[in-house]
Amino acid sequence: MSRVSSTTPPAGAQVPLRHAQAPAIGSKIPSHFGHCFGCGELHPTGLHLLAHAGQGADLTAQFTVTEDHQGAPGLAHGGILSLAFDEALGKLMWLIRSPAVTARLETDFLIPVPIGSTLHITAEITGQVNRKVYTSAEGRLNSSDGPLAVKASALYVVVGMDHFMTNAPKEYLEYISRHPELMAFVDPNFEINP
Repeated sequence: MSRVSSTTPPAGAQVPLRHAQAPAIGSKIPSHFGHCFGCGELHPTGLHLLAHAGQGADLTAQFTVTEDHQGAPGLAHGGILSLAFDEALGKLMWLIRSPAVTARLETDFLIPVPIGSTLHITAEITGQVNRKVYTSAEGRLNSSDGPLAVKASALYVVVGMDHFMTNAPKEYLEYISRHPELMAFVDPNFEINP
């Protein structure tokens, strides 16, 4: 039987220090991949989630729900909202410059999120133990102090950059090698902090 990992940091977990080469406070955190459905500027119907670095191990992000993101008529699809939080929480890894993958994501939907509304997300790293990075976030409707609509927490596991390259199809790697602007996260100085 496999064990389910918690998104709550265990006793003794420490919030990691912001990396010296993390995006500057207040600056836009780049998209890791231009065609990413969550944050890629090149995806025609994606979320186009924008995130900005906070002062510590935190960030703010936002995206506007369009008709391409609806589930029930006029409302954001729950899976799309989960994606938005996975994207925002994942962008926290830019602050500690550790590539990571989602191990577990928990999302609580508190009120409906209608199309045309903008979800304002605040996210933070709540702890790290070895390769496990614990995170949490909340999203508010139409302003940073609007009604609380969604809460989420996630566990990420730090991996080597080769994880992403090994799992991509050969043809696609050839394509992106000719278009390096699509792969902002392929940075030889993006180190692993175990």
